[in-house]
Amino acid sequence: MTEQTPQEMIETLDEILDAERTALIGGDLHELEPLLAKKEKIIDALNMVGDLERESLQKVQTKVSRNQELLDSAMEGIRAVASRMAELRRIRRGLDVYDQAGRKTRYATRGAATLEKRA
Repeated sequence: MTEQTPQEMIETLDEILDAERTALIGGDLHELEPLLAKKEKIIDALNMVGDLERESLQKVQTKVSRNQELLDSAMEGIRAVASRMAELRRIRRGLDVYDQAGRKTRYATRGAATLEKRA
């Protein structure tokens, strides 16, 4: 990478944050890893610059916060899917019930497991 001025680094970071947002909104999570490496490199370089203007960083700070919220939402969605899939696996193994004496009994499910698709 050629030597960039602090303002050029901020502009590059701004472009990376826009690309990151596009990837998050589009669900292209595989695109995030290379963007993260570029983003970290630029942020490290910016941290070495002592005389950055607060105003020039405000725009990218807003984008960083926005992207973090999108990333948190994406992770929440992934956790919800993982939880739902675990529940489906548990149900496929059978149904656990307790009788009046508190004894646990498992009823095996029969037939092929199908998944209902909803719009």
